[in-house]
Amino acid sequence: MSDPALETEKVGGQTPSGEYEGSQRVEIFGRPTGWRRFYYHPTTQVALLGFVCFMCPGMYNALTGLGGGGQVNATAQANASSALYATFAFFGFFSGTVSNVLGARVTLTLGTLGYPLYISSFLVVNIHPNVTAYVIASGAVLGVSAAMLWTAQGSLMMAYPTEAQKGLYIGIFWAIFNLGGVVGSAVAFAENFHSTANGVSNGTYIGFVVLTVTGFFLPFVMVDPEKMTRTDGTRVVLSRHPSWKAEFLNLFVALKDDPWVVLLFPMFFASNYFYTWQFNDYNGALFTIRARSLNNFIYWFAQIFGSVFIGYCILDKKSLRRRTRAFLGWVIVFFMVFVVHIWSYFYQKAYTRASEASNPNKIDIYDSSFPAHVWLMIFYGFLDSMWQTYAYWLMGAMSNDMAKLAVFTGFYKCLQSSGAAGVWRADGVGLPYMNIFLSTWALTAGGMLFAFPMVYFRVKDHTELEDETL
Repeated sequence: MSDPALETEKVGGQTPSGEYEGSQRVEIFGRPTGWRRFYYHPTTQVALLGFVCFMCPGMYNALTGLGGGGQVNATAQANASSALYATFAFFGFFSGTVSNVLGARVTLTLGTLGYPLYISSFLVVNIHPNVTAYVIASGAVLGVSAAMLWTAQGSLMMAYPTEAQKGLYIGIFWAIFNLGGVVGSAVAFAENFHSTANGVSNGTYIGFVVLTVTGFFLPFVMVDPEKMTRTDGTRVVLSRHPSWKAEFLNLFVALKDDPWVVLLFPMFFASNYFYTWQFNDYNGALFTIRARSLNNFIYWFAQIFGSVFIGYCILDKKSLRRRTRAFLGWVIVFFMVFVVHIWSYFYQKAYTRASEASNPNKIDIYDSSFPAHVWLMIFYGFLDSMWQTYAYWLMGAMSNDMAKLAVFTGFYKCLQSSGAAGVWRADGVGLPYMNIFLSTWALTAGGMLFAFPMVYFRVKDHTELEDETL
């Protein structure tokens, strides 16, 4: 983009705006001018990345959040989700390698392909109810593509900002991404407001398919990461392109060189586990289709505020040391885990899978009990966005290197999907709601407790040179 303007010795002198410290030299590049100054800005690229996920995972979230994928019978969706996360778990372990070899932008593009296929399968089953095997197969295909999309997304989102901006950028991405769930839920609510079928219409599925196809084209207008410069003038660390064998070895080298990441594995495992109870066993079980749609809208809308709050107001608060921010973020998330699960317990103990299967009187938006129940969905939205934002921020605090972050993100998505695959299958075979709820509570609390020693011993006020590469 431009020639190096200077090289700064960062011992007792001026440093870029990030938190790079230590006796290391950082090459500073000039920012582009004209229209490129805006288009090549990291904030613009993270926003475009958010819109890719707005169109694809955002629509998936809107559909899943309805409970049962918008169907009356949630079994097919639960089994499809189990297949999805099983393939996601396997390919997620190696998706960091794929991203390093193919490049993050190509990997992101390939990752969008499974979303329209998956959503179209619900349209097909709405028309031909006996083809549930197609829903399950499309879920397995989506698992492969989603592993690629989320690994590419994670490495780009964590590599573009300076260290002082990581919480803000994660918050920006999460807000735009969750607008997809908000918009998708609003469409479902409007389409099904007068419906008495307790399942969404064909028009809802068609609208979602069109939006996910649009998401495929957005990565083509994003800037190649190799041409990107951070706001402090430092280059984004380029992805290396060694042999496949060398990249596979990097998975194990990352564990050997940075073993503290293992303490985040329980947190990773729990990070999508709670969706099953929220969406199928609470929203899908208790409410009418229009109430489910409204709950879903409010849930994803709450996520926008949760991610911006913890990202910008806590994790990027410049008046506090980074270690202090890490501890404060841990306390907030841990507190929220117990707030929402104690609250949920008093609802869950009042119904079972058997009682709701034979109950025709679902909670509607005009019922007196609806406001209290929807507030729980709001707090679950806060918790989810804070959990995901904090997990990404912790990984970003460990390194600024795209290749290393891609490996960490691969671990994250692999373990996240392993947990989700198991709990969706448990829901598909009819495990009692209370069992799923209690396991969710135990795993989220345990994940935070395991993460605490990593926060205490591994998170530093500044990223050292030895943390930058594998």
